[in-house]
Amino acid sequence: MRLFVAVMPPRAALAELGEAVAALRALPDADGLRWTDPAGWHITLAFLGEVGEDLLPALAERLDRAARRHQPYRTGLAGGGRFGDRTLWAGLDGQQSGDGREGLEMARVAEAAQAAARRAGVHYEDEHSRFHAHLTLARQRGHRGRVGLRPFTDALAAFRGTSWEADSVALVRSHPPAPGVPGAQPRYERLRTCPLGH
Repeated sequence: MRLFVAVMPPRAALAELGEAVAALRALPDADGLRWTDPAGWHITLAFLGEVGEDLLPALAERLDRAARRHQPYRTGLAGGGRFGDRTLWAGLDGQQSGDGREGLEMARVAEAAQAAARRAGVHYEDEHSRFHAHLTLARQRGHRGRVGLRPFTDALAAFRGTSWEADSVALVRSHPPAPGVPGAQPRYERLRTCPLGH
């Protein structure tokens, strides 16, 4: 099964972001992007890739233990950016302002989740990549006729959502989109919620 560990923002925070994204989708060329489904919005801490079902009990136990060692912290969705011209994302407080407080705490939780996965025997795909807290909003549809993402990041720059308390991490299974269905999105199934600091 294809798994990842994530922070799931609360509905109110996602609703605020949804309003900002609605304005982005009215910009020229927005229909040239593949927009992610708001029902699946999350912040990935560790993408684990394919994990055998036999590793699930150990993985869940180690994630629980790792989560208990970190206290809940406040953060908020804010601003945005892009990975080249491939991916448009929303950022978090502390990522954009340079003070790094919220981003640093989330990075510590991400590092703990990654270490827990390794100790459970999971060899995951982005093991050596640097963590960058973000929520993916859209991707390019293909290699031809690429849409410039700069106008979208500029429009997101002023966005600041209400802060919220990140108090858990989730182990999530990703079900691939239905083959041959235009616009089909992956479906995410939360397998476990691991509270922080408990």
